[in-house]
Amino acid sequence: MKQNYILAGKTLFFPQKEILVIGDLHLGYEPMLRNEGISFPFNQLKQSEQDIEKIINQIKIQKNKVSKIIILGDLKHHFNFNPGEKEEIRNFLEFLEKFAKKENIILLKGNHEKFELDDRKHHNFYIQEELAFLHGDKEFPEIWNKKIKIIIMGHLHPSVILQDKPSIKKEKYKCFLIGKYKRKNIIIVPSFFPLVKGAGLNEGFQNKKDFSIIPTSKLRKFNVHVLGKDKIYGFGKLKNLD
Repeated sequence: MKQNYILAGKTLFFPQKEILVIGDLHLGYEPMLRNEGISFPFNQLKQSEQDIEKIINQIKIQKNKVSKIIILGDLKHHFNFNPGEKEEIRNFLEFLEKFAKKENIILLKGNHEKFELDDRKHHNFYIQEELAFLHGDKEFPEIWNKKIKIIIMGHLHPSVILQDKPSIKKEKYKCFLIGKYKRKNIIIVPSFFPLVKGAGLNEGFQNKKDFSIIPTSKLRKFNVHVLGKDKIYGFGKLKNLD
């Protein structure tokens, strides 16, 4: 695949098209815990905003520009609207308008989006030229059109578990998965959710049923790109990390 994109922290950036792609945020998780009487000393909304602003500032330093922001679904956590969740989402979308016009903030429907908020349209998928964006839990015939070269999705919350050779220390890291399926280049973006690393794809995941539009057996042939503290590291094929 000719690399016309940048793995920018937990986001994906297309510099020529000025598109920033953000995976599952699950805003509202923290107020949900509070409503259940669980005290949690963490500000999910503030942390997410700070992380995104840091990424966009780094993009600007590299003389690039963000004109469009695409949220790959599961912007919200609760399946209905939990108290406090609507306000968090409104505040977050207003925050994004510092960097892109309202009409250029594209919201895709994830499996957690059962209702639309205010006048914000949630799309099943979004296509721009040779790029197709969707959440990844459901497929649509349009994304397999012959003009589509790259499909970008979230939903899986991909991560891998890395361990030292004596298998004493194990640690989970968010990652991108990049590979091919049905003659399309596929990029699976990690979740932006700061509280949970995600699904450890190299520890028994291969025995689980298919969780996305990409069969688990095919995912094992995808390349893993692990998010380090300040760098992204290539780790080869997922199947080699068992």
